[in-house]
Amino acid sequence: MTRQNTVNLLPAEIIKKKRNGFVLDRAEIRLMVDGFVDATVPEYQMSAWLMAIFFKGMTDEETAILTEVMLHSGKTLDFSHLKSLAVDKHSTGGVGDKTSMILAPIAAAAGVHIPMIAGRGLGHTGGTLDKLEALRGFRIDLSLEELVKQVSTLGYAIVGQTKEICPADKKIYALRDVTATVESLPLICASIMSKKLAEGIGGLVLDVKYGSGAFMKTLPEAEQLADKLMAIGTAHGKRVSALLTFMGQPLGRFIGNALELGECFAILKGDSYLGRNDFADCRELSLELAGQMIWLSGLAKDAEEGLKKATTALESGRAWEMFERLCNAQGGNPNELPLATTKIDVLAPGDGFLSGYDTERIGVAALSLGAGRSKATDEVDHTAGIEIHRKLADPVKKGERLFTLYASGPKLTPESPLFKNATGMLLSATTISLQKPHVPALLTKRKVN
Repeated sequence: MTRQNTVNLLPAEIIKKKRNGFVLDRAEIRLMVDGFVDATVPEYQMSAWLMAIFFKGMTDEETAILTEVMLHSGKTLDFSHLKSLAVDKHSTGGVGDKTSMILAPIAAAAGVHIPMIAGRGLGHTGGTLDKLEALRGFRIDLSLEELVKQVSTLGYAIVGQTKEICPADKKIYALRDVTATVESLPLICASIMSKKLAEGIGGLVLDVKYGSGAFMKTLPEAEQLADKLMAIGTAHGKRVSALLTFMGQPLGRFIGNALELGECFAILKGDSYLGRNDFADCRELSLELAGQMIWLSGLAKDAEEGLKKATTALESGRAWEMFERLCNAQGGNPNELPLATTKIDVLAPGDGFLSGYDTERIGVAALSLGAGRSKATDEVDHTAGIEIHRKLADPVKKGERLFTLYASGPKLTPESPLFKNATGMLLSATTISLQKPHVPALLTKRKVN
């Protein structure tokens, strides 16, 4: 990219400048973002600008400016009165990714303050807010005043984005979603980091996923994203670490809102859920992330000590008590999870080893059952989802269960087109081979700024 002097501050000229591959300055980026928020820049011009960024990219400096402008488009929180740094976690998303509901109470039980502003699911990945709303009466719409008070007293809160926090991001993301400009690294980084920085945190741990169920399909792509996100955090004076994690198969054993919550509760209580207690991968990753948060907050001398404190908080039962306190504060009864009215098993078509998953397709199958939404206005069936009976490299025999499908509703039967379609997707997403495959480690790499 090269620089060009600003001709004038007209949206059309700024679009042309980026289209031609030149670097934008602060005034130009601010005009486009602020103008879109206050409606002086119309959607068609913003769409053109986003598409120009999609094709021409942005320098690190431009991305940092875009993040800062979006950050200051609304209110920001302040937790400087706390004795330790407030810390949060961000995951780039994946199928069965449910760690927020586990790591937040673990880290809070260890003394970390966590102002977690979470999102909803769209497409093949689930959202933290949808999962929590499977608990009838759980409030995700706390005001900023309520959020600050709860974090200062209880230690943590998990809420949705309010209209005061990064309104530019909310409006721009909605436009990116319908203009095929979501997959742009500068836009992704600015969206993620503007919201996190607005939380008033001093530290952030990133869970950047790669593989068939992740946005980034390869490890180098995930590492590039992690580096850019960390650079933005460092430029804003934050302590940042990143874990690069494998999403070539679903995380844990369940996909779907109530089902995933049940798995989280089992891990927090050291219990079983629907007869299962084999959640080692989800437990391991949650503890690693919580340990990083404890360290970044200043409550541990290093990540290793943070992990030990996280493990103690979980195994002592204090993390589960902390989740119960969250429910007391925000509503919902963790002992009253809804259950699906219908379930059906999907059986293995042959013998061998489970050697491959098209994890994104598995997520789409769960979505088709009602566990997620294709567009923001779709209703979610909180009971719908999928149970995973075999992990990569597990031996498989013909006729054994590979998956169990869950859903509710009078028309959802084992013979319905809905279940047959989901079954077809799951079988086509599964590869069984005679040779046992090599499976990458769940936690592939750690990065620290």
